[in-house]
Amino acid sequence: MQDITPDKEQLILLLKTEMPFGKYKGRKIIDLPEPYLVWFRQKGFPKGKLGDLLHLCYEIKLNGLEQMVKSIPL
Repeated sequence: MQDITPDKEQLILLLKTEMPFGKYKGRKIIDLPEPYLVWFRQKGFPKGKLGDLLHLCYEIKLNGLEQMVKSIPL
């Protein structure tokens, strides 16, 4: 299991990074619907930076912390 301890840079990336493919292409990672993230959790997150961000976003939404992250000033 990978370490998903966020740092400020990762949280800012959640707010700025757009989904590069699929049904939600162009949507910010933090704005992806939770069922989509659950689907990735079941199927496996992509490797690399994108997968790390999707996994982090999944954990944030699962724990009800989305609004806290969205309140971070950019």
